[in-house]
Amino acid sequence: MPVFSEALGRIKASPTVAITAEAQRLRAEGHDILSLSVGEPDFDTPRHIRDAAKAAIDRGETRYTPPDGLPELKRAVAAKFRRENGLDVGPEHVIVSTGGKQVLFNALLATLDPGDEVLIPAPYWVSYPDIALFAGARPVIIPTSASDGFKLRPEALAEAITPRTRWLILNSPGNPSGAGYSETELRALADVLLAHRHVWILADDIYEHLAYAPFRFATIAGVEPELASRTLTLNGVSKGYAMTGWRIGYGAAPEPLVRAMTKLQGQSTTSACTISQWAAVAALEGPQDHLVSFRNAFVRRRDLVVERLNAIPGIVCPRPEGAFYVYPDIAGVIGRRTPEGVEIRSDEDFVRALLAAKGVAVVHGAAFGLSPHFRISYAAADEVLGEACDRIADFCSTLR
Repeated sequence: MPVFSEALGRIKASPTVAITAEAQRLRAEGHDILSLSVGEPDFDTPRHIRDAAKAAIDRGETRYTPPDGLPELKRAVAAKFRRENGLDVGPEHVIVSTGGKQVLFNALLATLDPGDEVLIPAPYWVSYPDIALFAGARPVIIPTSASDGFKLRPEALAEAITPRTRWLILNSPGNPSGAGYSETELRALADVLLAHRHVWILADDIYEHLAYAPFRFATIAGVEPELASRTLTLNGVSKGYAMTGWRIGYGAAPEPLVRAMTKLQGQSTTSACTISQWAAVAALEGPQDHLVSFRNAFVRRRDLVVERLNAIPGIVCPRPEGAFYVYPDIAGVIGRRTPEGVEIRSDEDFVRALLAAKGVAVVHGAAFGLSPHFRISYAAADEVLGEACDRIADFCSTLR
């Protein structure tokens, strides 16, 4: 029996991965399961991107790239940040990794020591606290509320900062709530951060291209260029380009941080998949027409799910500004019992009972640090979403 590290003992398995695996297991056993737990678009990767990958294979582009990324892709990423976000970056400020999660992992492990603090607004993506814990730091969770749009307020940020604070993580539009920070809201947070020069900012913009009018996307280093010298802007091709399995994420940061992250990456994955990197070049430099059709589909699906869930007694579902998740409040069903007499005491009880009774897989709010809620990914066909909402309504109607 191997002896496992103390660092490994500080973290838990990803709840979203665990619930998705359970749904897959039940489906394999013949159960009728609707899985709305996984965060990936159901669209095909656009054809010109797939064609670019095939062409790269045919050219023999199957060797290692530099650890920080293919030069052509680093140039394309830098151009994207300048063009779309107003960031003054060049290829030397860019790192390409095996997904956005590795960008985050590299940055935190390269900069954190035991006792350091990472500020994380809740609800949060499930991996943020665990990666901070793995690095030996302390995640400091700052609760938000639906009344504040699930967004961090400047006064809460100012109160949470201590001399040990090293990072603030801002995800916009956010997972799981879909909340997006406007330019005005980012300006207010930037005013606080300007007074605390020891705090770095990790802007997780992975859902940038899935922002829905009238909300307009902005990123904090673009809003306040003075913060660029201590900001890592994280992005990637997974969500907006339907390329989750291609595993390409990237970040822009000051050169010293990029060099530190590259050093760490050189001792882990070395480099991201070469073929996927060439595909990502095509994604960033090629036609962007698919983004409109993707957004239109997600807006339609969002509105369908929000309307259907708000019609269920006991559930209140805010309308998100981006991404492809809803995060409904289920305080109205906590304390009720299933027909079998099982009490729903928490959002985890709710999602487990829902899966068992109706075959709908969603993720409990406690996994994201804010209860009582659950998360639905509406990156699924309209008919699947409609059927899932029917089943959720049927389930709630049986609770007493």
